Amino acid sequence: MPLFGAHMSIAGGYHRALLAARDHDCDTVQLFTKNSNQWAGKEITDEEVRTFRRLLKETGLKLPVAHDSYLINLASPDDALFRRSVDAFVEELQRAERLGLRYLVTHPGAHMDAGEEAGLRRVAEALDEVHQRCPGFRAQVLLETTAGQGTTLGYRFEHLASILEKVRDPDRLGVCFDTCHVFAAGYPLAPEAAYRQTLREFDRLVGLSRLKVFHLNDSAKPLGSRVDRHAHIGRGHLGLEPFRLLVNDRRFRQKPMILETPKEATADGDMDQVNLRVLRGLLRGA
Repeated sequence: MPLFGAHMSIAGGYHRALLAARDHDCDTVQLFTKNSNQWAGKEITDEEVRTFRRLLKETGLKLPVAHDSYLINLASPDDALFRRSVDAFVEELQRAERLGLRYLVTHPGAHMDAGEEAGLRRVAEALDEVHQRCPGFRAQVLLETTAGQGTTLGYRFEHLASILEKVRDPDRLGVCFDTCHVFAAGYPLAPEAAYRQTLREFDRLVGLSRLKVFHLNDSAKPLGSRVDRHAHIGRGHLGLEPFRLLVNDRRFRQKPMILETPKEATADGDMDQVNLRVLRGLLRGA
């Protein structure tokens, strides 16, 4: 069975995300380690680390995930923004390591009209520096698949393969597969033949062994739109079938599958709970 989870808020303390995940009957959790729309975050205290790590054990949440700030652009051709992004990302990885998180998810970045190849070289250069400045870390960086809006990199599996080929230490990297992004980028995930073809293509270019985490999101926009708009499970253009295939795929047992669907309360209730029920209901024998 996969490890189902959701992205949870750290408002009121880092440990609040763990308590919220437990209250939602999650198996895993994703969180920001600071405000996602600010460059700097206040230092994590020793007491906060102790509380977080203790609750991580008590809740039994497995393979916890951090997501980096949306301001970071490791592909930027602008030297000042590139330097600021690398420094900020090093801090993000240090924070994830300090809290005992297993993965740090990042979007590869946007080339800002410098061209895809130049952008991919820039990302590899950034990651090499990050790894050099964070030796021996257990927390692993995951490159997230993207929808391909604007000049964003990562919407083709070839982009991820190129970064892995260019970095000095590819074994320190993995991939986060976002269903909405992959679909919006033009890769079909249903019916089953299309699902299997898309994953065969991913395996050929990147390798399924590098796939560490899934973001499970339906898409408010159609296949190939290259627009990143998340929708609730089964209520967008993906529908239920891709999620049924994914959660029952034996290759992805014990992989974190994390909701990033809109946070809202509706007549159906807390939508994280609704979406988690839908996903669990798709499991064979549920």
